[in-house]
Amino acid sequence: MTSTKKPFKNIANKLVELKDTSELMMDLAYSSVLLNSRELAEEVQELEEHIDNLHTEFELLVLSSGFKPEESKNFLGLIRLGVVAERIADAAAEISEVVLRGLEPHPVLKLVIKEAEETVTRVQVAKESSLVDKNLRGAQLPEETGMWVLAIRRGKKWLRPQPNSIIRAGDLLIASGYTEGEEDFKKLASGETVLPE
Repeated sequence: MTSTKKPFKNIANKLVELKDTSELMMDLAYSSVLLNSRELAEEVQELEEHIDNLHTEFELLVLSSGFKPEESKNFLGLIRLGVVAERIADAAAEISEVVLRGLEPHPVLKLVIKEAEETVTRVQVAKESSLVDKNLRGAQLPEETGMWVLAIRRGKKWLRPQPNSIIRAGDLLIASGYTEGEEDFKKLASGETVLPE
C-alpha cells in the first residue's frame, strides 16, 4: 500500500466505525424505549462517551492527513460526515434518557410496551458455551431461542452484528426476542445447554 493510501484507509475505517456505532446506538435507544429497558439505555449512554472519543480521533486523522489546499473541500465534507454521525449518536442518547429519567411514556407507547411479547437481555458468553467460535448464521439463535443479537461488546469495542460475526468467549451479547426464549438464550451463553448438532 502506498504511503498516500494508508492515511485514507485509516480515515475510511474510522468513518465506518463512527457510522456503525451511531446506527447501533439508534437501534439500542429505540429498543430501550419500546421495551422500557434501563439496561439498554445505560449501554447507549456508555456508547455516547465512546463515540465522542471516536469522533475526536476521526477529526484528528483527517486534519493530520497532509491534504493539499485544493483538496480541502473534500476533507471538509469528511469532517461534516463525522459531525453528522456524532449528532445521530447524541440523538440516540437523548432518546435513551427518557428511560433513564423514569419519565412516564405516552399512553400509546405504554400500550405498545404492555402488549409487547418481546424482551431485551444481555448475557456474557462463557468459555464453555457451544456458541464460542460460531458465527451468528451458524448459531441460528433466532431459530433456536427466538432471540436476535442486537449488539456485541468485545472488551471496550462494540460490534454491529453481521451473519458472519464470530462469537467469542467473554463477548457481551445484547439480544431482543420473545420472552419465552430468554432463558434458553441465557443457558446457551452460559454453557448450561448446547446447540443441537
